[in-house]
This record gives sequence, structure tokens and C-alpha cells, in this order.
Amino acid sequence: MAARKVGRNDACPCGSGRKYKQCCEGKAESRSQLGLYAALAVLVAIAGVIVYTFTSEGSGPRQVWDPDHGHYHTVP
Repeated sequence: MAARKVGRNDACPCGSGRKYKQCCEGKAESRSQLGLYAALAVLVAIAGVIVYTFTSEGSGPRQVWDPDHGHYHTVP
């Protein structure tokens, strides 16, 4: 059986006897914002890893753009 969506003026499903809009509606909104912030933090972390990967000085050979030849060269 599918759960019915709670309306703002319906009784709160937590059992407090108050209307949903005066009880748990704000808590539900803050949880959805928390999920958004978590997803944003993950994306920022991924971007940081990508930037670090391409800008860090590694111990192995690296690729350097040669404008005279129009392509990359591997240098030690």
C-alpha cells in the first residue's frame, strides 16, 4: 500500500496532535537541505581531487604542451 502524502493542514504523522505545518514540516525541509549540502560537498571534493591530480608535481614523467609542435611532449 502506498503512503499518502501529508498535507500542510493535516494532522502530523508523529502523533503530536498538531498540524503538520506547525510541527514536523520544517524538520523535513532541513533534511532535504542537508542532503543538498552533502551532495555539494561531494562534488567539491571530486573537483579538488581532479585539480590536484592535474596540478601536482609527480615523481614520474609529465606532459608539457609544446606550442611550436602543437602537441604534448613527455618530459622527465
